[in-house]
Amino acid sequence: MAQPDEEEGAAGAPGHLPANGYLLVPGGAPAGARSAEPRSGPNAGCLALSGVPRGSPVAASGAAGRPQTRPGPEEETQVRLLPTGRGEPSPGPERAQAPRTALSARRFVVLLIFSSYSLVNSFQWIQYSIISNVFEGFYGVSLLHIDWLSMVYMLAYVPLIFPATWLLDTRGLRLTALLGSGLNCLGAWVKCGSVQQHLFWVTMLGQSLCSVAQVFILGLPSRIASVWFGPKEVSTACATAVLGNQLGTAVGFLLPPVLVPNTQNNTDLLAHNISTMFYGTSAVATLLFILTVIAFKEKPPYPPSQAQAAIQDSPAEEYSYKKSIWNLFKNIPFILLLITYGIMTGVFYSVSTLLNQIILTYYEGEEVNAGRIGLTLVVAGMVGSILCGLWLDYTKTYKQTTVIVYILSFFGMVIFTYTLDLGYILIVFITGGVLGFFMTGYLPLGFEFAVEITYPESEGTSSGLLNAAAQIFGILFTLAQGKLTSEYNPKAGNIFLCVWMFVGIILTALIKSDLRRHNINIGIANGNIKAVPVDSPTDQESKTVTMSKQSESAI
Repeated sequence: MAQPDEEEGAAGAPGHLPANGYLLVPGGAPAGARSAEPRSGPNAGCLALSGVPRGSPVAASGAAGRPQTRPGPEEETQVRLLPTGRGEPSPGPERAQAPRTALSARRFVVLLIFSSYSLVNSFQWIQYSIISNVFEGFYGVSLLHIDWLSMVYMLAYVPLIFPATWLLDTRGLRLTALLGSGLNCLGAWVKCGSVQQHLFWVTMLGQSLCSVAQVFILGLPSRIASVWFGPKEVSTACATAVLGNQLGTAVGFLLPPVLVPNTQNNTDLLAHNISTMFYGTSAVATLLFILTVIAFKEKPPYPPSQAQAAIQDSPAEEYSYKKSIWNLFKNIPFILLLITYGIMTGVFYSVSTLLNQIILTYYEGEEVNAGRIGLTLVVAGMVGSILCGLWLDYTKTYKQTTVIVYILSFFGMVIFTYTLDLGYILIVFITGGVLGFFMTGYLPLGFEFAVEITYPESEGTSSGLLNAAAQIFGILFTLAQGKLTSEYNPKAGNIFLCVWMFVGIILTALIKSDLRRHNINIGIANGNIKAVPVDSPTDQESKTVTMSKQSESAI
């Protein structure tokens, strides 16, 4: 149990959450139908389906003597229920008390550590592509080989996401974090042994290890936010966790052109500069792995929100990973979000991978400025991510915000495409910043929207599937845009991406917004949710309970 000084304060809502065997349903009973006991009493908030307080004489006599009439269709209210533990008896009313919730100060340490090693992993993803011409000359390979140093991140993610999310859901947050940070550290050290011109395969091996580490990193932001942060800060926390990855991309755009300038005429100096970059990355990755071992915990002493408490109350044996995956693929709004998120993020991956080639086509010798344009794109996106997270925490307008940001990203891409060849690199900085603000700012929106429309399914599973879609689209878009860029020009490749983004706008507008997690939290806070026992807790499918408004008002 946590000590009092480990908490920032209780976050318990005035309503009541289910213990095992109890489910949440909207409470529409009139005030007079509620128990007269204080809210902290044993029967607080526990109403029978008829609206009569459990344990009251009225309920006892009414159950025996009142005839049961079926309400008409216009009088019925359908309520979706969540399953409870398998084979558990329905507990007494005293079990319906809301569990204690509290915010732990450690949550900021966990978020900082995760964001930091996510930063290093993202830095290693882009460190080759942004100076692709330099590594092409050093290793004596084609640009396609250098592009695959970036695309291996996308390729590794797709087959490994299912075992990775299974591990997250069954073995927990801490082990997944240790694997992500540890493999990231190992891959960085392997690359230190590749600083010779004939050892391209060694640098590919190290990059492959880092790409496996990414599988255990990208799905964690929404899980960390849900497990550690309260309902009023969960979207901001998720955006901050994603921010670490974006910041790593920004640093990856900025530092490699500075640390490894194009000195092809001096191979020894070039090898020394590459070695400096690799060893520096390894040292930071090692420090962060040690911090992860010491300070990264599985979960706080108390759940931070009522929605998280409801999930933690359910027995572990009732969770089925295959069932969770199947539920997600039956969720049509999630499938639409899966495609639209994949398109948007795939475009970002493709533009980031090929940015050096795009800029050098129109501005020869501007490797450093190409990196700075990438930095501008990502830093503007970081600001967009935080603002979007704050906006969602304040308004909960998930679909509206997602559609608007998608449309603005499309227009940003169009403007970026048609201003590349004007001959003024300052304009490219500005348009790149506008594009990044909306495109990169969209990333946490997709995570949080997915968690809302798939609750109570695992955040790690939904986030993992989103990222898998992003990697698939990223590989396809990078190959297609790279081909169009080399055979025609960068404008042709960018127009190809714009067409797909327009398709994404249409599909996003079709997503039905069903904010399940938010409805649980807001319902409890307003006292509009009550706990009722479940007759058949073994049924894992969604259930409906029909309540008669007429009988409630009569009582």
